[in-house]
Amino acid sequence: MKEANEFKILIADDEPDILEFVTYNLIKEGYQVTTARNGREAIEMARKVHPHLILLDIMMPELDGVEVCRELRSDSDFKNTIIAFLTARSEDYSQIVGFEVGGDDYITKPIRPRVLLSRITALLRRYSSSSQEDHSDIINIADLTIDKSKVMVTKNSESIILAKKEFELLYLLATRPGKVFTREEIFKSVWGNDVIVGNRTIDVHIRKIREKIGEDYIKTIKGIGYKFEF
Repeated sequence: MKEANEFKILIADDEPDILEFVTYNLIKEGYQVTTARNGREAIEMARKVHPHLILLDIMMPELDGVEVCRELRSDSDFKNTIIAFLTARSEDYSQIVGFEVGGDDYITKPIRPRVLLSRITALLRRYSSSSQEDHSDIINIADLTIDKSKVMVTKNSESIILAKKEFELLYLLATRPGKVFTREEIFKSVWGNDVIVGNRTIDVHIRKIREKIGEDYIKTIKGIGYKFEF
């Protein structure tokens, strides 16, 4: 992973105290920081500096964080940019909407410096992985090896047999550890838009994968989707 001073972070929040607090802590760690005070300014600054990571307050004037995220995700230049929301709202609805428009994570207020920096590090590690030109055909995570070219999974050097769609689903999740994949993203990537499958199809496949590789790798995000953790 790159050093902190090689990463550019954009913070968008209309509360001056929050903006100053987060900026101070990130600059202290060596990150390059740019700020914006409303949604439209956030979009302008994002297109100007092309940050690696954007922290967006949900409730902002001009455009809210969800609208900013939706607009940036429609631009291919921000395909791999990590977008996380800063929010004091804990309702499931706001999180579901945020993930549906392409958000990667949530950081809740009040913000604690140690938690903030830990999450930023994890998010940027994900950026470093996803921004490579191509994902490697072989993914090594913890005690799992996932070989795309051979459609093979091994755990502690022991082969695990997965059905084709089970493998494709596991591989998708493992390409971006920590990212929450919505059910819509999974359907589109694994089954495609032209295939009609039942609402429980993903759940059944996840259950079968867990039975074969263990319960600890794939986490359920209630009402949203799934993510791979280790």
